[in-house]
Amino acid sequence: MAHSTVPRSEAEADETANTPAASGEADARRKPPSGKLSLRLRFRRDRVLLLMTLPALLLVLVFSYVPILGNVVAFQDYDPYASDNGIVSILHSPWVGFDNFQRIFADSAFWDAVRNTLVLFGLQLVLYFPIPIMLALLINSVVRPKVRALSQAILYLPHFFSWVLVIAVFQQLFGGAGLLSQLLRQHGYDGLDIMTDPATFKFLITAESVWKDAGWGIIVFLAALASVPTDLYEAAAMDGAGRWRRMWHVTLPALRPVIALLLVLRVGDALTVGFEQILLQRDAVGPGAAEVLDTFVWWNGVRNQDFGYAAAAGLVKGVVSLGLVLAANKVAHLMGEQGVYKK
Repeated sequence: MAHSTVPRSEAEADETANTPAASGEADARRKPPSGKLSLRLRFRRDRVLLLMTLPALLLVLVFSYVPILGNVVAFQDYDPYASDNGIVSILHSPWVGFDNFQRIFADSAFWDAVRNTLVLFGLQLVLYFPIPIMLALLINSVVRPKVRALSQAILYLPHFFSWVLVIAVFQQLFGGAGLLSQLLRQHGYDGLDIMTDPATFKFLITAESVWKDAGWGIIVFLAALASVPTDLYEAAAMDGAGRWRRMWHVTLPALRPVIALLLVLRVGDALTVGFEQILLQRDAVGPGAAEVLDTFVWWNGVRNQDFGYAAAAGLVKGVVSLGLVLAANKVAHLMGEQGVYKK
């Protein structure tokens, strides 16, 4: 059959120009030479996602970034009673420069709080951080889905308890009139009061944190384990690898990026070791064993009304925490991991 070679009309030419192929070519011509979309086109493409994240961004801006402006109090002899308006009180408070920071570095109580904070962080890093990983590996090895779900529910449950309830449970177990002391007295031994012993307070705090939050911490590791292809385990088993070798060569490498990320975040949170938990038990063991940076700031700022001094201590804590995050993230990059952000 012979094809017609009659020229098309102008209307047909216009219709062809409006086809998707032609419009795609027009979009391609609008792209910059590098091949990347312009900012306007990317905004049009992602406008729905940007609108979805807008409420969260506003919350972070209002409650996280705007209060940073209040750090100016650290350089003042702040008087909250200068005015009914807090902003006006800042404007009318005398400027003292770095006097508050000089007082901090010369205060032995501040350095005692720093020492207690670092000791607690070291114990929690060594004793608490590996436990969610081990629990995730243990739960992941359970074959029966019902047993796995029940184990997860039991481990998650303490996370939803308040610190008041957690401390009450430990008081009933390890207090002077607790279950452990009663059992020791029944068998002719002296009772123990671990809850008021300054020598064991740091281990007590770590044990409470493990019991309350270790089960919740395994969620991220279980999600990482769920993404590991089963083909890797099957290939390792065909090569003769046993359970331990499969865990060492397949499971742990899959968890390594997550472990590096959480470790960086944990190091950045080193100077925050549990304000409410420690404040509730501070009077029982004394400030010498229980004073940390958060309680130090609260005691001087809220109880003693020395707001400039407390703000300076909090600002020092924030700057040091930022430095720890950057240093830990650099170490993660040297180990070949992404960390909190890419290079």
